[in-house]
Amino acid sequence: DSEKRAFAHLKARIEALFGHAPTVIPTPYDGWKRQSHSVRRLTPSPLEIDSLSLVWSPSTPAEGIEAEVIDMGRGEIADFAKRADDVAGRIALVRHEYMFTEDTLHRRYKYDAARGAGAVGFLIANHISGAGLLSGSSGRNRPDDISAFAITTEGTLALQGTNGEHRRVRIQCEAAANGDVAENLMFEIPGKIDEWVVLSAHIDGHPLGESAMDNATGLAVALQIAHALLPQRDAFRRGLRVMLFNVEEWGLWGSAKYVESLDQTERGKIALNVNLDSVAGDPNLTAITSGYPTLGPFLAPMAERAGVPLNIHDALMRNSDHYNFAAAGIPAFRLVSGFNRPESNLRYVLMGGDTRDKVTEAEMQQAARLTAAILMKALSAEDVDLRS
Repeated sequence: DSEKRAFAHLKARIEALFGHAPTVIPTPYDGWKRQSHSVRRLTPSPLEIDSLSLVWSPSTPAEGIEAEVIDMGRGEIADFAKRADDVAGRIALVRHEYMFTEDTLHRRYKYDAARGAGAVGFLIANHISGAGLLSGSSGRNRPDDISAFAITTEGTLALQGTNGEHRRVRIQCEAAANGDVAENLMFEIPGKIDEWVVLSAHIDGHPLGESAMDNATGLAVALQIAHALLPQRDAFRRGLRVMLFNVEEWGLWGSAKYVESLDQTERGKIALNVNLDSVAGDPNLTAITSGYPTLGPFLAPMAERAGVPLNIHDALMRNSDHYNFAAAGIPAFRLVSGFNRPESNLRYVLMGGDTRDKVTEAEMQQAARLTAAILMKALSAEDVDLRS
């Protein structure tokens, strides 16, 4: 329901700002709905553990699944391979970690390693004491998926065994995966030639907190900049296509389906994708440039012109919608705040702490200045060849 309200709000704002309704792009996806879930410690004494089933977690049998918990610490992939005999038939427990670093180990990799080692369930614990539960996704709605749950730091302590013993628990999950349809939003400001710069941000968020940093910040900056650039459209050589994607938190689904819908000719008309995702919450901005070596040198002078310090991390990271453009041969980068800064407010993304008080207006303004400078260069330059 909250996503539907957000969608309606964005659609109305676009119409008010630009004088016409955006294009709505229906996007079928394998929808999933949480119905009930529980994690209950059975030994040494019964205790309900605060939990939240993860997106795409399959239903257990009605009576649940009883098994011992094996603590795998961070959840290193190599450790699962080495300890596969210990993991098989047990419920693997790993730790969440700060997501915005060059060496982060994403939850999905840990989940897949646990599943591959024969675990019958998966628990991921918040690494921040007192910060409550996490949200996020687990499997891919596959027959061999295992039920997965987030728990708190305090819940981890209740599941730690002594003298080499493993606590026994019962996990229960009921969910429905019947398919659904989400909607992307698109509006365009044409240029003089049939080439485009795509400005993107994702609509959907998580059920905990307000999804203020991830990704109300990106949406707000995208709309503000597109509106601010409107009076300068006579200078556009290329057109500006604003894409507000849905179902990003479900494996980048909305942008994946959009990019798949483009033939090679249409993909070739897109000079650049500028993807705004979590652009405030910390004053430090980073462009993740997806392995396109010309992007960093293109962006650096624009950052200097805008007076906004910008770090460059040149790697292809599957952590937002830019990935689908980059993987399809379209130059793309993600603008993100707090990269390599685990002390920043971005540490509360996916948690109840992702609220608007974590964002300052100054952070939003600098993200907007930088984005505007980059877009004007990409839109107005005689030639933009970032594929080489």
